[in-house]
Amino acid sequence: MYNKKVKLRALFLFLSIASIILIVFLVLKSLEENVVYFLSPTEIKNLNETTTEKIRVGGMVKDNSIQINSEKINFIITDFKNEINVIYSGIVPNLFQEGKGVVAEGILKDKNFFKAEKVLAKHDEKYIPPEVKASMGEE
Repeated sequence: MYNKKVKLRALFLFLSIASIILIVFLVLKSLEENVVYFLSPTEIKNLNETTTEKIRVGGMVKDNSIQINSEKINFIITDFKNEINVIYSGIVPNLFQEGKGVVAEGILKDKNFFKAEKVLAKHDEKYIPPEVKASMGEE
């Protein structure tokens, strides 16, 4: 019915479409495993059950909540509706301070307590590192 040239084109088209679908699937699957979103304290309060997997909690560091001991730092992350207590052992970033944005990565012990393994400080788009500001002559 169809000549050899048409069959070859149809096979090429089929293999091209199958290859594209496979590539898109593999890219999305790899991104799914590597992308970690953060949850707000309100989202954590609304969870049906606590998880033992590593998650991220994001929000603002509550004013007057940072307590520094010799080995650990305790602070509260808030989204201005709910709060979660965080404990962290390690060095915090320079931008970490009360009233500023923070994302903590770790394990949720219960809906009110989070043990952080990593703390990431967030900044707004107007932030200029102190070294750059000094080199520009601004203070």
